[in-house]
Amino acid sequence: MSAVKQKIVVVGGGITGLAAAYRIQKERKLHDLDFEVTLVESSHRLGGKIQTVEKDGFIIEKGPDSYLARKKSMSRLAEEIGFADRLVNNATGQSFVLVNDTLHPMPGGSVMGIPTQVGSFLKTDLFSLTGKVRAAADFVMPKSQGKSDQSLGAFFRRRLGNEVVENLIEPLLSGIYAGDIDRLSLMATFPQFYQVEQEHRSLILGMKKNAPPPAAKVKKKGLFLTFTSGLQSFVDKLEEELISTTVIKGVKVETIEKEDSSPHRYKLLLNNGETLDADSIIFTVPHIVASGIFQKNNLLTSFKSMPATSVATVAMAFPSEAIRKDIEGTGFVVSRNSDYTITACTWTHKKWPHSTPEGKVLLRCYVGRAGDEAVVDLADNQIESIVLDDLKKIMDISEKPEFTIVTRWKQAMPQYTVGHKERLKEEKEKLENAFPGVFIAGSSFEGLGLPDCVDQGESAAHQSIAYVTEGHKGF
Repeated sequence: MSAVKQKIVVVGGGITGLAAAYRIQKERKLHDLDFEVTLVESSHRLGGKIQTVEKDGFIIEKGPDSYLARKKSMSRLAEEIGFADRLVNNATGQSFVLVNDTLHPMPGGSVMGIPTQVGSFLKTDLFSLTGKVRAAADFVMPKSQGKSDQSLGAFFRRRLGNEVVENLIEPLLSGIYAGDIDRLSLMATFPQFYQVEQEHRSLILGMKKNAPPPAAKVKKKGLFLTFTSGLQSFVDKLEEELISTTVIKGVKVETIEKEDSSPHRYKLLLNNGETLDADSIIFTVPHIVASGIFQKNNLLTSFKSMPATSVATVAMAFPSEAIRKDIEGTGFVVSRNSDYTITACTWTHKKWPHSTPEGKVLLRCYVGRAGDEAVVDLADNQIESIVLDDLKKIMDISEKPEFTIVTRWKQAMPQYTVGHKERLKEEKEKLENAFPGVFIAGSSFEGLGLPDCVDQGESAAHQSIAYVTEGHKGF
């Protein structure tokens, strides 16, 4: 039996990798397990897309700004590390859809664009009478046949018609994935809609039946959560908790090899010329990076052609008096039928009041989506000018911003195209056969949201622990 201590290496220090490393460390202590844990991150900081800037009293998120409260893993993790007292729900308020040059209130009761309150749907001027009649066909239309994957666009167009899709569903879903809904996989993104249709036949009736009962007349909590000190503070706290984990920053994993002396032990070649030995490895890097690491092993090959969209966030700070047309609400999404470059805008000072000093306004806009990414490569001042021109049409802004922060995310939004789940399953099986004890997890694979990434990191952590403690023992 080998006397060498077992080693688990986590590659990638975004929220998935952090969650994996923390869970491994905690389980090791809880069950008195004897193995080493190392986290390797190619950049000089942890957190991946989570980046918070504090400037002049503002708290500005450059990447994600929150997560869905109903997905509990992120909040549970915050509780575990003693950070839950900083959680805050978003302020509720009217949200809008911009079609042509008009802001239309989001119809009441709509769930991801699916109407559940017929009265509100009939009253809205977001759709023509023809569009409303077409959407009503959902009540009598048969459910989809078969269980094969289809695009989000095809599914929703069949049930609700083009107008509802173009003016409501597409802007909402594109805001999440920055993708083309006519290419995105239904089963990899929103399989629950397929399940509702299969169970209730009518998507509208099914969503209405599944909606929670009306709450008593108390102040409604927002659906999203963040931390009063910014998401970066959560990352920093998680990093502090990794007291018995070796954290290596600024070093990139270039490839993986099997050790000559043991087919169940691996060697990671690093770009600084050094190597890391491992018995189990969790790769939480983007799919493009992962496919490169395994290129010479002819694994994860389908991920080479998996698209990823480039986007940019544009945060602008103003004095309150600069906004001459103040609109009551929390923000808007933009229909593709409108002549605007921005895809969405959050009135951050209203949605997250803790983020903005008194007497100030903070607007956070988004540019870039599938098929329209060129704007992301423009200079900061050009992007600022384009975004400001768009905002002036809507809000009548009289001054230039006090400051603007432009953040580019190149190929940062993985696109789960039709057939994604089947391809992922096949690639995981090939990886397991060729490199047992090596796992992949992260936003490229099974969910973009922060809790989705935490779930994947923790699941991979348990798999890795099981492998080194119950499977190969170093013989």
